Amino acid sequence: MIEIFMLYLSIPSRINFLQLGRYSLFGEQRFRRQFEQGFDFFGFNKALAMPWIGNRNAVAFDPSFIHKSGKQTPGIGYFWSGCAGRALRGIEILGLSVIDADTRLSFHLEAVQTPPTACLQDNELSLTDWYAAVIKKHLEQISSITQYVVADAYFSKRNFVDKILECSLHLVSKLREDADLSYLSIQPKTGKRGRPAKYGGKVDVTNLNPEHFTPVENNKGITAYSAIVYSKALGRNILLVVEEFLIKGKTIYRLLFSTDTMQAPIDVIDIYHTRFQIEFGFRDAKQFSGLENSQARSGNKLYFHFNTALTTVNIAKVMQLSNPDTRENSFSMATYKVLFHNSLMLSRFFRLFAINPNSIKNHQHVKELLNFGTMAA
Repeated sequence: MIEIFMLYLSIPSRINFLQLGRYSLFGEQRFRRQFEQGFDFFGFNKALAMPWIGNRNAVAFDPSFIHKSGKQTPGIGYFWSGCAGRALRGIEILGLSVIDADTRLSFHLEAVQTPPTACLQDNELSLTDWYAAVIKKHLEQISSITQYVVADAYFSKRNFVDKILECSLHLVSKLREDADLSYLSIQPKTGKRGRPAKYGGKVDVTNLNPEHFTPVENNKGITAYSAIVYSKALGRNILLVVEEFLIKGKTIYRLLFSTDTMQAPIDVIDIYHTRFQIEFGFRDAKQFSGLENSQARSGNKLYFHFNTALTTVNIAKVMQLSNPDTRENSFSMATYKVLFHNSLMLSRFFRLFAINPNSIKNHQHVKELLNFGTMAA
């Protein structure tokens, strides 16, 4: 595994079995056999991430579209592509990541391939049912990290929320601006016959009732208000946080919510805003560690490749955080790709030309290269 991670960090172009064999001392077939074997990516990535994750954390999950051609790839079908704004032919993975609301760090945990629509229909499952099943499958591991999961507005559906709550987890997500919400009644009991009113009218986000909503204190200049309201779509009371933004002279409202009504409103804001960091992990893996390069036609090999590519980004992040000189810098995956590629090429030159690096370590150019490698590591 160390050899594989080093190669994913070093290979500058497409990363597939042929390239792994070219850049490694091992043969191509060895990698093909290894990728068919299992590996505990969730446990490995959790061990990498937890030293850098604070108390205000959550597990974020989000699907990502992977471009794929051919007819023999398992799980190929039509999936939604956010970049294209429409469904495209390819495959999809559901990524799980742990995020920290204080440091705004995100570390990949595991990625699972989404089955095509026909397969789900044969098993009488919807797409949200399958997403919830993935969370339930990893429930014990997620619960050991946090009790909160965070996702985008697509997952703010009643059947999905109910399944998350059945797992003793809470969901932080987003509602539509026109969501049907009601105030909880605060009128005292009149003593008359009949049940007292449970609700006190509809929530109008453009004109919030100050008797119910309170300002959310934060140091980021965000105007936000919070209250416990009833959501008709979700069929339960939720903690609602309304954010106000002024964009091009127009006031925009963002409705965030948590199924945990006792959660601090500022935590809802920070956790949901940090959720987007999972997208940067997908981006770096696609650009620098070959997330979309696999040509395998085995489900096990695809799973191994996707998680190796995303775990490689984790390793580079940990390398940066472990170095006090680079800890405060913005993370750049490209920097570590160049560093490892140059190191790999240099070691290959030494080996092929039978050069002992210890004999020329005092050379000025070699000393500069070694110092740069030490600083980056």
